[in-house]
Amino acid sequence: MSKTPMTLCLWYEGDAEEAAKFYADTFPDSRVGAVHHSPTDTPGGKEGDVLTVEFTLMGTPCLGLNGPPVFKHSEAFSFIVHTETQEETDRLWDAITGNGGEESVCGWCKDKWGVSWQITPRALLEATTSSDKAAAKRAFDAMMQMKKIDIAAIEAAVRGEAVGAA
Repeated sequence: MSKTPMTLCLWYEGDAEEAAKFYADTFPDSRVGAVHHSPTDTPGGKEGDVLTVEFTLMGTPCLGLNGPPVFKHSEAFSFIVHTETQEETDRLWDAITGNGGEESVCGWCKDKWGVSWQITPRALLEATTSSDKAAAKRAFDAMMQMKKIDIAAIEAAVRGEAVGAA
């Protein structure tokens, strides 16, 4: 287990190992570590089933815990992934939504396990926190019309150019 003072624990319904492998294949600085099997029957599984999976997600130590279908993920918790380019934004968005996930609005999506993600280009953050309040409002209003963030449309909004829904 990690020597880091904090590990993020995520609850899965028997597919923590699949989720960890997907995250490791999708996100930089991510990998699957130890896979631990249950020493006895549990409410969520049988002796010998995968109980926990240690993994690193973008440098953050995590533990996937397999349990019964009692707890569900919600938008009250989400991972924010800061992207630099439209290509990176598209790649991550498409990986999450194309693997059984679902789109939401304003750069939010869910993976197939119900974990919420915000795929957030730095250009969006810079635009919506600009000291130019009118430009920030235009960028924010443009974002509100989007699912996946379109950096070119955000930049156009900052400049005051008409922006259609992305």
